[in-house]
Amino acid sequence: IRGGGEAARKGILMRSGEAFQVFKDVRRMVFDKTGTLTVGKPTVVAILPVASRDGRAPAEEVLRLAAGAEAASEHPLGRAIVEAALERGLDLEEAQDFQAVAGQGVVAAVGGRPVQVGSPRWLAETGAWRADLETYLQEQTERARTVVGVAVAGQLVGLLAVADAVKPEASEAVRQLREAGIEPVMLTGDDRRTAQAVAAEVGIQPVYAEVLPGEKAEILRRLQAQGYRVAMVGDGINDAPALTQADVGIAIGAGTDIAIEAADIVLVGDRLTAVVEAYHIARASYRKTAQNLALAFAFNGIGVPLAVTGLVAPVWAMVAMVLSVSAVLLNSFAGRLIPAPARRGRETARVSLEVPSIHCEGCVRTVRRALETHPRVQAVEVDLESKRVTVTFARDGFSEDDLRELITKAGHVVGGEG
Repeated sequence: IRGGGEAARKGILMRSGEAFQVFKDVRRMVFDKTGTLTVGKPTVVAILPVASRDGRAPAEEVLRLAAGAEAASEHPLGRAIVEAALERGLDLEEAQDFQAVAGQGVVAAVGGRPVQVGSPRWLAETGAWRADLETYLQEQTERARTVVGVAVAGQLVGLLAVADAVKPEASEAVRQLREAGIEPVMLTGDDRRTAQAVAAEVGIQPVYAEVLPGEKAEILRRLQAQGYRVAMVGDGINDAPALTQADVGIAIGAGTDIAIEAADIVLVGDRLTAVVEAYHIARASYRKTAQNLALAFAFNGIGVPLAVTGLVAPVWAMVAMVLSVSAVLLNSFAGRLIPAPARRGRETARVSLEVPSIHCEGCVRTVRRALETHPRVQAVEVDLESKRVTVTFARDGFSEDDLRELITKAGHVVGGEG
């Protein structure tokens, strides 16, 4: 009960008691990339028109064709392409005969022309890729950008470079997992060079790239065959089979309903460090349960024989029973379920900010939640009467300006410094 309550307070939903028991033995944590390690809101950052037999189409025409084909897609990259076209005010034609090819791309008829939008590897398999673009592909993927090709009637007409920012707490979550004895692994359908760039940024090895949706569960089975208990963290429809295959499936709450339904643990927000907190809560809860069983059996194993033989009067037997229950309750609610984060070697600071937009307890909870979810924040005090927020934080590349930005993103106005 305490473990579930502590998890809920941290925005973690433990959906089964089995998750508590199994999670403590996990030694490999597999992460999907898009939407899990990254923000999941990719944007089109570059468009490269390519000369075809019909000439070189303008960049906006390449984007318009790609967006028209992707309009019915639910993939984050597809949505990013459509949003980029709408932001530029482009008119999209309704696509016909739309078909999504899992892990590869989409095919559709746009304006009566067959349009293919997808990965360079897939375009190469269909004969639409050009070898002279390999240098451009390598340059973009080394910058952690995903390149999407656009082909019309089998002829490549352009490339789109899409970038998805890494979550600010991803590297911290990876570091904490290693400290807990869990090896992080990255699993993605993206190009290998793009995957390696993201993995290098967050500090993950090994990396499984260019993995089709149906192959994700197979990779988890291979890890399990090596004798490891494996957890999987994902957010998309393609992750559902792997989440089911994992010993412990963990879904990002902002992900799809199918992924959430397939998971044992749901992170209500998208804060990755909550994965580490869930592990510690599960481990501590199981340890407390084992201790409580030992206490209960010890009391009963000694007390019952003494009471049966008449060596303990009934009234003292009743007192002993109360002590037994009290010992179990005290043990359950004593101590921390999540270890205190290491503070050694970190310079801390304490800042007081005026937030005049705080008007109610709901505002207080919003500001507190926005700040406490950051791994550098150690303590938050909110005074509703004076409308001041006092924050203690570790400096490690983190400043007062970052605090102001967190509060602003939560929808509040920050005033002067105290």
